[in-house]
Amino acid sequence: MLTVDVNPGKMDEGTSLMQEMVSATQDNEPGTLNYEWNFSADKSSIHLFERYANSEAIMVHLGNFGSKYAERFMQCFSPTGLSVYGKPSADVQDALAAFGPVYYSQAAGFAR
Repeated sequence: MLTVDVNPGKMDEGTSLMQEMVSATQDNEPGTLNYEWNFSADKSSIHLFERYANSEAIMVHLGNFGSKYAERFMQCFSPTGLSVYGKPSADVQDALAAFGPVYYSQAAGFAR
């Protein structure tokens, strides 16, 4: 779960980028199981809910993000928090380190 603020004056550009990223992720990353952008009521912040089949799928997504979208993303959005669930590989943890992630391990529950 990545939380970002929308940078001033970047709503339109950010919304266009969001649609581009969602479409490309859906079409080209079968290991991405969920990729959902959710606005706050005032549209000043966004939660990105992302779920992957495994760490390899995360690395594919991060590679695509870095090579195609990172620069434009950072112009439109300011990351404010990253929560990571599960047991990502060391490679994933290294790749996410710049975002200051908080890691959570499951205590109870299930997914269907």
